[in-house]
Amino acid sequence: MWSLYTYHQLLAFLLTFLSYVLLHASRKTFSNVKVSISAQWTPSALQQNGSAITLSPGETWEDNKLFADAGEATLFLGALDSIFLFSYAVGLYISGVIGDRFNLRYVLSFGLCGSAVAEFIFGTLTEWLHFYNVYFYCVLWVINGLLQSTVWPCVVAIMGNWFGKSGRGFVFGLWSACASVGNILGAFLASSVLKYGYEYAFLVTSVVQFAGGVVVFFGLLTSPKEIGLSDPSETVLRSVTRDSDSRPLMSDDEDELCDENSSIQQQDEEPEPQPKAIGFLKAFCLPGVLPYSLAYACLKLVNYSFFFWLPFYLSNNFGWKEVQADRLSVWYDVGGIVGGTVQGLISDLLGKRAPVLVVSLVLAMGALVGYSRKFRED
Repeated sequence: MWSLYTYHQLLAFLLTFLSYVLLHASRKTFSNVKVSISAQWTPSALQQNGSAITLSPGETWEDNKLFADAGEATLFLGALDSIFLFSYAVGLYISGVIGDRFNLRYVLSFGLCGSAVAEFIFGTLTEWLHFYNVYFYCVLWVINGLLQSTVWPCVVAIMGNWFGKSGRGFVFGLWSACASVGNILGAFLASSVLKYGYEYAFLVTSVVQFAGGVVVFFGLLTSPKEIGLSDPSETVLRSVTRDSDSRPLMSDDEDELCDENSSIQQQDEEPEPQPKAIGFLKAFCLPGVLPYSLAYACLKLVNYSFFFWLPFYLSNNFGWKEVQADRLSVWYDVGGIVGGTVQGLISDLLGKRAPVLVVSLVLAMGALVGYSRKFRED
């Protein structure tokens, strides 16, 4: 039974990991091609960084002029980022409610495939049809944000169903590399086909993401109960679905799991009822939700600044070629992979999460201050 359980754990780990890798790869594409999009949307961008940018055969800038200059195009690209993140934030709450009431596999697959279609229309189909409209882009990016918001709650819930708190720091630290791996994959995919046009970068990543959604639909098991393993205590790792509503979001007292597991084994083999979904206010009042949410919000503010604008900044301010800027930006994600895995392992060894988070955030602040001074000197 242990081997069967760990096999499905590994499968759940890989498929949820793949889901978020593909999502971030397609999301990173928009960040990596902003210079090319700006060049296509504005006449002044035809001369950028001292080198001419050639449009597709038979095209002239009058055919697709959306903005008078590159500055206006840049502002609109930033507005699209804000629109996406706002709709993504709203969608996270909606997706959490939906995920509590519907099969997580269906919701996850729908989000992956739907987002892939939205990005294909936004970046590829509009360019092939030479259809350029500001309002259409905004609507598509709202839809994309809502669809992408379904992925994160689902993959976290599925991982929680398969992995308990014992050793979770290392497992989730390793799993958390999915976002950085996706960013690296997206950067390399986009830079590989960017010479043919930015629409092909969207095409490649959206097709791969859609295929991943199909694989998840047919291959993912959302919990041990789907294969008759209704008693997670048969493994060292216990399902988080057995946590009580009053337990803190991130607890340092993990030794209590052994006592709970022994009591669970004495229970009858009757099927357990589906846990009842809790409301927003009850979830908000859970111990640890508010402080960790605020800390994560501040971290995301910095992270998404790099995520959305680092390649554009390197290309626009330092005159780097767009492909070079895309590939250099992946080193930020390499650090995220190493750091997340090492810090997860350290938190397991210490038996505490909060001190590791505090130290890592303080060190990150120092790194940002150092980089800002370096850039000012250059």
